[in-house]
Amino acid sequence: MKFYVVKVNSILKYSLLASIILVVAAFAYFSREEVAAVFQQKREIPIYSVDYPEKKIALTFDCAWGSEDIPDILNTLREQDVKATFFIIGVWAEKNPDAVKMISDEGHDIANHSYSHYKMASLNNSAIKSEILKCDSALKKITGKDVDLFRPPYGDYNNDVVRIARELNHYTIQWDVDSLDWKPGITADEIKNRVLKNVGNGSIILFHNDTKHTAKILPEIITSLKEKGYGFIPVSKMIMRENFEIDYRGRQIKKQ
Repeated sequence: MKFYVVKVNSILKYSLLASIILVVAAFAYFSREEVAAVFQQKREIPIYSVDYPEKKIALTFDCAWGSEDIPDILNTLREQDVKATFFIIGVWAEKNPDAVKMISDEGHDIANHSYSHYKMASLNNSAIKSEILKCDSALKKITGKDVDLFRPPYGDYNNDVVRIARELNHYTIQWDVDSLDWKPGITADEIKNRVLKNVGNGSIILFHNDTKHTAKILPEIITSLKEKGYGFIPVSKMIMRENFEIDYRGRQIKKQ
């Protein structure tokens, strides 16, 4: 019986050489763009903030659970002359149509937060599309308005989520300032300090309704932001809708 000894280093060397030849051949046969598309998928990034030309910020509220504090939030926004953006779950909208109608009638953005509040990146493409379209339909049935802003629940997304939203003519919106108002045990002062410390020009601030503190401290937060020189604008009017790109931070900037 004969035994053959093969050196592992030799195998690795020839494997590496074969890989290099394959890549070189690919560049010779295909364009650089085609090769790049094979070896590296472009990362899709939502809008986290906007390079807005004025000192403006956007207040956003995710609506997924109760609705009792909606009148108080709307009263504060009306008294402060602020328009905001409400990202609404489809199921929540169907349970609280009067609240959705109030938000819309007050002139605030009505935006898509999915139909069922699933983690979107865990869904297949068909389910992602269904979640967005079902929420659109629920919101339009109540308000009569089309929707083109989308925020995935939990901020959970992948390339497919952003791409499918775009194919459905939606802009995927995240945030660069998280109030953490949903977090158990957080105090009103901690929420306020988080917002005031982290806000900047073109910031998108995340709040939620149906929390312990948000409706109560919203007047103080808005007043403090005004004292810092900030104005307020809904996301629909802040974002660029053409000739833009999104940098590695998720900041929407004008395309050069």
